[in-house]
Amino acid sequence: MTAAAVEALHEALCQAMVAGDLAELDSILADDFTLTHMTGYVQSKAEWLDAIESGQMQYHRMETVEATLNAEGTAPRLTARTRTDATIWGSRSTWRLTLRSWFEPRGDGWVIARTVASTW
Repeated sequence: MTAAAVEALHEALCQAMVAGDLAELDSILADDFTLTHMTGYVQSKAEWLDAIESGQMQYHRMETVEATLNAEGTAPRLTARTRTDATIWGSRSTWRLTLRSWFEPRGDGWVIARTVASTW
């Protein structure tokens, strides 16, 4: 997987989050994808997509400030610093998030296997 392909998949993730595009998110996330929130809460793909669909989690804007690819080993990892304007469980703020995402091959392409969010 090239660096450009990893960054394109990250950008597709951000755009789909802001658009609330559940079909796109479903297609780029592994079936067993997990999102670890900055609080440490680990959320399954199904639970996260349900929260987006219900409006419990709304992403208004995401700006990637910096992204670094670590291609060592078999699973590429992208570490992206973002400014994420979101309403999460009723609380709206702009968070400075570090999103660490691991990628896995699936079929003819790649998917995001898991993402861990923390602040920077």
